[in-house]
Amino acid sequence: MAQLNKLRTSNLPDAVLDRRQAVPALIERPSDFLIVTGLAGSAQEISAMTDSAPGVFALGGAMGAALSMALGLALAQPKRRVLAVTGDGELLMNVGTLATIALQNPPNLTVICVDNGHYGETGNQDSHTGLGVRLDTIASGAGFAVVHTINTEADLEEGRRLVREGNGPIFILLRVKEGPPLRKGRNLVPHLERDKFRAALLG
Repeated sequence: MAQLNKLRTSNLPDAVLDRRQAVPALIERPSDFLIVTGLAGSAQEISAMTDSAPGVFALGGAMGAALSMALGLALAQPKRRVLAVTGDGELLMNVGTLATIALQNPPNLTVICVDNGHYGETGNQDSHTGLGVRLDTIASGAGFAVVHTINTEADLEEGRRLVREGNGPIFILLRVKEGPPLRKGRNLVPHLERDKFRAALLG
């Protein structure tokens, strides 16, 4: 059996941020945005921050779909700021969507990838990013003009500014230590989540 090749990324510091503090510090007020989350940790975190805010579509069981859905939402709602909040494992499943977003060039879309270098839902195995793959480099190569990597608390200020004021599409890589997300019980019935979001969006 072939051995995995751990890539050499000599300029990549160890992750030091705790996602339970870093995600709320970056987004601050989720109600200011339309948000599509990935499944698992991302969905739990945003749900815990929003108290089931109607402007959040938290996916469950649709791994790899968050960026595509957020792109469609951003194109359909050009006057609203849209966030796609996802994990490294999910983004790796559909990484080609980054190129589609860059080509469509929606100015109101920001992608936030919470990267802990692990597949947290399937046994905490190293993900590709845990072995050295750089999603920020991929986003830049795909055509994102604005790419910001957050390694420390000092990097959060510019991330917050970009989320609220930046002209997108924007890619933010939020590197965090391996560890549990904020947790809250949430609705896992897809059509109820869809109907809640649609009612909030369209009235």
